[in-house]
Amino acid sequence: MTNRDLFKSPLTALAACATAVVLMTGCASQKTPATADVAVSRAALDNAASSGAAELAPDEMRSAREKMMRANQALKDHDYKLARELADQAQADAKLAQSKANSTKATTAADEINENLRVMREELNRANMQAPQQ
Repeated sequence: MTNRDLFKSPLTALAACATAVVLMTGCASQKTPATADVAVSRAALDNAASSGAAELAPDEMRSAREKMMRANQALKDHDYKLARELADQAQADAKLAQSKANSTKATTAADEINENLRVMREELNRANMQAPQQ
């Protein structure tokens, strides 16, 4: 049986085509610019900054910004795999920073509510003690 005979079977030809497509897709994805990944990460960084993460989670924001700069440099150097990895890491750091900022804000708001409730209870108790008893 020759190589030519192998491709006469439709199933064999289909398997060969599928394998070729998978290989080409895998190779192409590593060589295409990671501009979309970098743009999504940049948006995540902007969202985190606008939520106050720079003040409330400075370490995570610093890490995200540093990785974003490195991703941009990798993109300029045409190292798309590294750019994509760094962009993903920057996005994760930015989301963590935003979550920490939101958590800190929620904790602060809850503490303020608890303090207001404490003051109201004290005032209510004081008012009840001063009220004339019948």
